[in-house]
Amino acid sequence: MDGNYKLALRTPILGYTSIPKGDDIVPSISAASILAKTHRDAWMEEMDRKYPGYGFSKHKGYGTSFHREKLIQLGASPIHRLSFLRNLRSWESEELPFPNLAD
Repeated sequence: MDGNYKLALRTPILGYTSIPKGDDIVPSISAASILAKTHRDAWMEEMDRKYPGYGFSKHKGYGTSFHREKLIQLGASPIHRLSFLRNLRSWESEELPFPNLAD
């Protein structure tokens, strides 16, 4: 698995290990990374058509300043992750349109 973190597993997985920069050195991790990003980008383009105005096809879900501005203007869409919205609240000093998120 790519990364330098360990999963909290109840049952160990034989052969599981995390590899920092694994997508640079392990071909199967590189391939999985490409497939995941390609799938994510296609899905974000579909969500851009379903939820216009957020610019999903442009920023692909990354927390760009444009993305944050659109969230403040439009509020959260049904596909926004609560964890992203919690982080957004700490990035912005303005009152946000979704104040009832559990901390």
